[in-house]
Amino acid sequence: MKILVAVDKSEESQQALRYCCHLLEHFDADVDALYVQPDLIESVAETSYAPFTTRKDIEKSIEAEAEKTVEEIFEACEICLGGKVPCSPLVAVGDPADEILNTANEGMYDLIVLGSQGRSSLRGFFLGAVHAKILHHALQPVLIMRNFRPIQKILVAYRGSQCDQGALEFIAPLFAKKKPEITILHVQETELGETPEFADACLLTGEETLRDYGFTPIKKMAQGDFVDEILKAVAIERYDLLVLGAYGHKRPKYLKMLSDEALNLVRLTTRPVLVYRDKI
Repeated sequence: MKILVAVDKSEESQQALRYCCHLLEHFDADVDALYVQPDLIESVAETSYAPFTTRKDIEKSIEAEAEKTVEEIFEACEICLGGKVPCSPLVAVGDPADEILNTANEGMYDLIVLGSQGRSSLRGFFLGAVHAKILHHALQPVLIMRNFRPIQKILVAYRGSQCDQGALEFIAPLFAKKKPEITILHVQETELGETPEFADACLLTGEETLRDYGFTPIKKMAQGDFVDEILKAVAIERYDLLVLGAYGHKRPKYLKMLSDEALNLVRLTTRPVLVYRDKI
């Protein structure tokens, strides 16, 4: 498995890299840490109004920050190597979201890892414009890291779609050795006409899938609004990771865009979130 971790000068992104190494310490995977350096020409143009700052000053500042960040990436990669997870630093220049997406696609990565909100180029409206663009347009699963914590309890928001099924098949081998407690939660959306029989069948399918990988999952059922019930479960049980499919019933995968429910869950929860999408 190939993992791409987006890093910058923020502590959050450095934590994301350490989190990824911890996650994969018993898994056969290669990790690449990508730093996107701001374009010098664009940065100078954007700050050219500063009355006491010359173009040369701005260039030196950007280059010094880039050099320092790359050094920190090398140090963070040493943590991965210490845990026997291969890690290589990468540097690109340009728009962060575009470069992350391009690198992930051209390098045929299996997972993109992003840090959460912080003083970085990856910030914005809670997730940030960069996060939102990557979540909407990535062809791979995306993991949003929030606060380093060992993964002992996982909640899978399971609707029974092909994408949800893919999410189970993605995380099962990933956690095969650590064997955390996995809960499958299906929210019966009665307002959409979902029957109890369909809800029961969804849970049974999810359970059988995980049992094939050696897990004994906990099955839970709820009724009501999908987002509200998932957030409630996360708050009460304090899960370490939330897993959900990128596509909902209202927005099929061929439209490529993240479903409204998935985006709201990523925005509103305080836990790490893995948004799974199968390649189109």
